[in-house]
Amino acid sequence: MLLATLVLLAACGSSGPSPRAWAASVCSALTPWRAEISKLTSSTNQQMTAQTTPAQAKENLVRLFAGAEQASETARRKVEQAGVPKVEHGEEVSAGFRASLTSMRDAYGRAGATIDSLGTGEATVFYDGVRAAVETLQREYDASALDTSRLNSEELKRAFDEVPECR
Repeated sequence: MLLATLVLLAACGSSGPSPRAWAASVCSALTPWRAEISKLTSSTNQQMTAQTTPAQAKENLVRLFAGAEQASETARRKVEQAGVPKVEHGEEVSAGFRASLTSMRDAYGRAGATIDSLGTGEATVFYDGVRAAVETLQREYDASALDTSRLNSEELKRAFDEVPECR
């Protein structure tokens, strides 16, 4: 009897956050990430058109992509810390968010490494390399988007619509 009670208590204690609590945590993680990525995207676009030397552009772009990589990792870690929502397929939903952020983080890291490896002696060659790295990043970024087609949780949809952190 005591063993059965302990098992039940352990099962109750290990349950994840409610859909609303999980959605609030996820949105709290993603809102600053989106703002940072938006700012970094704008800065990257400015770097591509600014009248700077290739060496200056390289330094700035490598720093920008490192910032995007770090912001993505911070968001991924916060989503991981949010736990698994108490919904059907909650583990799959949580894993999908984490995998998407991991892919984005890695794409930014690869883009930064690619740009860091470019020579700056020939401006045209350098900027062609930057364009290619950014195009690859965009493809990888698009491919890392979360596939929500199998993650149809009405509870989570409602939670994301209702919690203030997601507005």
